[in-house]
Amino acid sequence: MTAPVVLQRDGHVAAIVLNRPEQSNAIDPEAAQALIGCIDTVAADASVRAVVLRAAGRHFCAGGSIAFFDQAGAALPALLEQFIGPLHAAIHKLATLPVPVISAVNGPVGGGGIGLALCADIVLAAESMKLRGGYSALGLTPDAGSSWLLARRAGAARAKQIFFTNAPLSAQQCLAFGIVDEIVPDEELAAHTTSLARTLSQGATGALARIKRLVDGANERSLRAQLDMEHRLMVEAAASVHVAEGIAAFREKRAPRFT
Repeated sequence: MTAPVVLQRDGHVAAIVLNRPEQSNAIDPEAAQALIGCIDTVAADASVRAVVLRAAGRHFCAGGSIAFFDQAGAALPALLEQFIGPLHAAIHKLATLPVPVISAVNGPVGGGGIGLALCADIVLAAESMKLRGGYSALGLTPDAGSSWLLARRAGAARAKQIFFTNAPLSAQQCLAFGIVDEIVPDEELAAHTTSLARTLSQGATGALARIKRLVDGANERSLRAQLDMEHRLMVEAAASVHVAEGIAAFREKRAPRFT
């Protein structure tokens, strides 16, 4: 049986691939467990310098499996209680990795798939991408970080509208609202994502990790606290081998070789 989520490697780039295209890559307990395992493996591998989250087929992720919800019947609350906690811990781990994370949203995305897509640092979308909240149509509420991540990117009012109405948004609308960062023609998405991931994996990993810490927590810190953290991390970075290599490359008029 094909695994519902698989891990692939290309040098220092790890790709987590949702791999149930015949089910629109919907998440059930089996898929959640496979996703958790892939994230744990990536997080424990110090050789990974960039991560890609993508999906097989024509859909990125439909969110939670409605077939699973239907089959669970009255046991649904207990079953959700068992796997949502570990899944959320894994999504937090993926979102806070000290390396760049890129999601390539190749088609429709809804429900918990929104959280998966938006937990990345950079969200690329195919022209065919569409986003739909979906939860309230089933009487459910957001999970997988989708409410926090969507509100962070699009604002609270826009996020409520998306989750209240379940009206689908096109890729262009998602770009205009700040939900995705770039739109790429469908046939170019895979190559563009691979190129960007390889470029980032060759960067100054320590600097990228520090930038991620600074930017991701900026909204929760005061200006004074942010300035203090910038001060501390700049001095910390200055002592790294990456800075020595970056300055040498500038002086020698060549591309830096960060290791």
